[in-house]
Amino acid sequence: MTDIPLYQVDAFTSKAFGGNPAAVCPLNAWLDDALMQSIALENNLSETAFFVSRADGDYDLRWFTPVHEVDLCGHATLASGHVVLELLDKDRASVTFHTKSGALVVERANGRLSMDFPAWKLTPEPDTAKMAAALGAAPRELLSSKRDGFAVFAAEADIRGLEPDMAKLAEFEWLSVIVTAPGEDCDFVSRFFAPRVGIPEDPVTGSAHCTLIPYWAARLGKTAMFARQVSARGGEIYCRDEGERVRVGGNAVLVIEGTFKL
Repeated sequence: MTDIPLYQVDAFTSKAFGGNPAAVCPLNAWLDDALMQSIALENNLSETAFFVSRADGDYDLRWFTPVHEVDLCGHATLASGHVVLELLDKDRASVTFHTKSGALVVERANGRLSMDFPAWKLTPEPDTAKMAAALGAAPRELLSSKRDGFAVFAAEADIRGLEPDMAKLAEFEWLSVIVTAPGEDCDFVSRFFAPRVGIPEDPVTGSAHCTLIPYWAARLGKTAMFARQVSARGGEIYCRDEGERVRVGGNAVLVIEGTFKL
């Protein structure tokens, strides 16, 4: 029998049962891909992260939804950083994870954790009618990145009131659809829908801010911003635009510690 450590961390929140829960499994060596996918399905969270230590002191990191491996996940990276910096190696100031999206650094910053992520460009999408039918409301603007659809609305109330048709959203070629608007007590709000990969709505999505931060920095004329993801659980994201990169920051809370018996 093999014991696999398991930590469940609520990311982008300072209190248990808020933010986005992620499972984190430190490994001595990579498991078979099918087994990691089965563990992610058993956890039944939006993401399970697996990491393996390297000889240089960094880690290799991978992320799995219940049905699919993904190339980038923010909240599970924040959760993995929390496990390394707060539980496994408390003397470290930062940790570097090597991933399919390149090297990602998580570091302590102002009492929180801050992640260095790529900035993704957006291009206009001309046809909003299909998106309006899927979301149940017409966006003011529709754009896309290399991964996601990106629908802009006029007000926070518009975002909170959306009741999307998940089957229609799953018909789009993008991995997910981000919806966003100016915030009432923050710079901007968002929600994130990814039914194509088994996540109808993700509670808080760090990787969505690879596009959200550059878009709102340009629109608001600001580099430092505070954002909320207004899902049912809700989350708080501290943002900074750095040109080709973005800083995505937040708090994290350990809520479960256990062991898989395999």
